[in-house]
Amino acid sequence: MKTAQARVLLTGASGGIGQAMTQALLRSGAQVLGVSRSPQESRQPGLSWVQADLTSPAGISAIAEAARVRQINVAVHAAGIPGFGRFEDLSAQQISAILQANLAMPMLLTQALLPHLAQSSKAQIIFVGSALGRIGLPGFSLYSASKAGLHGFVEALRRELADSPVRVQLLAPRSTRTAFNDAQAQAYNEATGTHSDSAETVAQALIGLIESESSERYIGWPERLAVRLNGAFPAWMDGSFKAHRRYLSSAPTPLQPGER
Repeated sequence: MKTAQARVLLTGASGGIGQAMTQALLRSGAQVLGVSRSPQESRQPGLSWVQADLTSPAGISAIAEAARVRQINVAVHAAGIPGFGRFEDLSAQQISAILQANLAMPMLLTQALLPHLAQSSKAQIIFVGSALGRIGLPGFSLYSASKAGLHGFVEALRRELADSPVRVQLLAPRSTRTAFNDAQAQAYNEATGTHSDSAETVAQALIGLIESESSERYIGWPERLAVRLNGAFPAWMDGSFKAHRRYLSSAPTPLQPGER
């Protein structure tokens, strides 16, 4: 689909990668309906907002209705939350929140959007995953789990809807230079030599994915190669992460809420 023909619903549109995606889509001629939990002003032509809480059934219903009214034909799931740290240090609340935001919410919103999208002559659903959904990285066990679940869902749904007008796609960035990474994650990335991209690079990859209609797009080298190697030889790849394990073992244990 040409982006000039796209009427895009974009979750997570007000910050980080989502904000860069919003601007790239508008420059490409798309209309954008951004989803935000807080009020936003629509100062640009082609941009409108729906204020809704993705964690509530009422919020998901409001988004689906706004998408129907505006005849959305592309849905982009870019909202999510980070999850860095040793698994033993993560709280039950963190585990629940990250799985809910990164996996359950995109699934539930997709289910609400499908009745409208399935009636379109042509529609696309794009999920923003991660290279870590295919490469389990020390320090990102929870985040990797949430994205691996999302990748599995996308693959199955793509095959389930293969005879419908709805194209299901995956965009998988590597580390991206936004506030999504806190100081601890940034220090880890620097210490382990992790490559990263700008939010604008990811946004341009989204434009390319919409127009190509390809099933998947992984961003960055050598991550694209690592995804293939990890899929074929996961045990062999285990030895590639010594620096990551050493960093985690030497990092101080983070304080839990209420501790000093």
